[in-house]
Amino acid sequence: MLHNPGQPRRYVHGVTFNRVTLALLLLQIAIILAVCRLLHQIAGYLGQPSVIGEIVAGLLLGPSFFGWIAPISYARLFPSASLPVLNELSQIGLVLFMFLVGLHLDLSEVYALRRAAGLAGLLSIVVPFGLGLALARPLHVLAPSAPMLPFTLLIAVSMSITAFPVLARILTDQNLTATTLGNVAIACAAFNDALAWSFLAWIVAISRSAEASAFRPFVILTIYLAVMFALVRPALRWLTTRFKSSDELWAMLIFVCLSSWLTELAGFHALFGAFLAGVVWPRGNASRDTVAARVEPLAMTMLLPLFFSYTGLRTNIGALGTNLGLTALVISLAIAGKVGGAFMGAKISGFDTRNSLALGCLLNTRGLVELIVLNVGLDLGILSPPLFSMMVIMALVTTVVTTPALKAVLPERHRRPTLHP
Repeated sequence: MLHNPGQPRRYVHGVTFNRVTLALLLLQIAIILAVCRLLHQIAGYLGQPSVIGEIVAGLLLGPSFFGWIAPISYARLFPSASLPVLNELSQIGLVLFMFLVGLHLDLSEVYALRRAAGLAGLLSIVVPFGLGLALARPLHVLAPSAPMLPFTLLIAVSMSITAFPVLARILTDQNLTATTLGNVAIACAAFNDALAWSFLAWIVAISRSAEASAFRPFVILTIYLAVMFALVRPALRWLTTRFKSSDELWAMLIFVCLSSWLTELAGFHALFGAFLAGVVWPRGNASRDTVAARVEPLAMTMLLPLFFSYTGLRTNIGALGTNLGLTALVISLAIAGKVGGAFMGAKISGFDTRNSLALGCLLNTRGLVELIVLNVGLDLGILSPPLFSMMVIMALVTTVVTTPALKAVLPERHRRPTLHP
């Protein structure tokens, strides 16, 4: 609709949202989707999960490539004034995505495999988390204004992340979904996700709180989790039995928005509320998967690519400068911590060497979940742009090496339904 000069224009976060801005936004979305689709196809051809292509597409559209080879065109296509609108759309996609992650997280499976996956899952978190704690002080020189406690915790969480959705895709591509290795890997990743998002919510609360103590946000988070599981979850079970199938999608979307709003209002991030909304949503309703399948195409095909591009626009590989050696150290420790921790836990539990290494390789994938954590850290001022770029490269490299490393340590001829010799 044409803008009437006699009427005030609408604003979104200070950005004039008139016909010109809308035209630019539509062009941005069209180009982002086209590049993501192209790189998606190339990633599949190379045997990589689709998320790799979309991450690379985001980097190519940012200052690391497009802004470098065609700075004038880059400035015209992605002027800084247009980025807040692009970010808001991507945040909606992330909220829906995190709800789907929580929805597909089967806590009963984690509980059923607690003995087989318990030690491997725990060490795959504890070892890289400890390395992250040790690495935080030398990395702090790249973000000296960040408070030390949330900075240290964020680096530790970033080192210990496993991308549950990307892992599930890799298992499907490698025909490992129905194997014990696949089930244990999923259980470990599920445990990792639940713990990582709880830590992230705590970090966000600490960063946003004016109080020096980190105890109060932790207590609020614990109470919120208890209320969601003890009161909200049973209430949802009762309500969903009375829903018509056509009403469940409405109920899901309303619930995820309210949960996200509440956690954002309480000082935690909206994404944690979306994730927890998916976790507590009843599993017994047969229409759940059908309803989720109606949400997934919008989130995965349109809105998430906007997040990848927005991440790419914030990532400048050239800004690493003299920090390439430190970047290599971060990547090395991230891989060593994940693979080494999972390997030790699996071996102690009695798994054979090949499958123990394979489990470590699988849990080393970070992908989209890592990018979400890093963007939250940058938004909060915990990470500086150079450090953000460094950690994005780490997320990309660790995810890229997952499939080749898995094929190397566990060729087709050695794949069996069980993990034991």
